[in-house]
Amino acid sequence: MSSATTSATTSAPRLRPAALCGAFAGLLIALSALVEAFTGETSATSCLLAVSPAFALPLLTALHLAQGAATGRYADTAHTLNVIGLGLFGGGAFAANLVLFYFDEEVIEETLTGPTVPVLLGSAAVFAVGCAAFGAAMIRARVFPRVPSWGYAVVLPLFAFLTALPDSPLTIALHIMVGTILVWLSAALSGSRTLVVRG
Repeated sequence: MSSATTSATTSAPRLRPAALCGAFAGLLIALSALVEAFTGETSATSCLLAVSPAFALPLLTALHLAQGAATGRYADTAHTLNVIGLGLFGGGAFAANLVLFYFDEEVIEETLTGPTVPVLLGSAAVFAVGCAAFGAAMIRARVFPRVPSWGYAVVLPLFAFLTALPDSPLTIALHIMVGTILVWLSAALSGSRTLVVRG
């Protein structure tokens, strides 16, 4: 039993709300990191970082739709893995920035017991693999600019693990790079005139 694939033309304005969400996510990440470079982590920046992954989800799906005609089953799998990873990683970021942030170190050590740490590490691993795979799909599709596509494939997987380190110039730079990548891809998505979407 064979399945037929049809193509439909979708104008970029239909995907612009997702592009705006992606740009917002990138700005939340990058601007929070810039502020923290001077003030250290604050409750305000932690709150912004906690909610940023939620705004990245629509962008991820819109990017996948926009390059659908230029990719195949690999991209479908990579997108699915990336969505799952972003959901898990976003949940961890939410908990770390809006819950653990307000706990004392002793309480945090008592809280991070049992399966908590292995599950958080596993979530970061799924997110890293998903970003690398979806970034590779964007590179192969050649629908979006090469620099942010490569950045998505390389920088975001590093971000998944290094963001848990104490604040440093490296982690701040990673946050700014991730934010820039998301804003760049959002701008490319919003600026496209016509997108051919697999249906």
